Amino acid sequence: MSFETSIKKLEEIAKKIRDEETSLDEAIKCYEEGIRCYDECTEILDNAKQKIETFSK
Repeated sequence: MSFETSIKKLEEIAKKIRDEETSLDEAIKCYEEGIRCYDECTEILDNAKQKIETFSK
């Protein structure tokens, strides 16, 4: 998944969690999915940082 796609998914998840209609079980599932998306974003950013540092040397 691309960084942009993961960020968009995170925004959707946050919106769903804040929705009063979302049950606790569904909110927990959304939270877990959000953590996975966050981890993907972090990995993408870490890889980009390493590339930038390599090219800057």
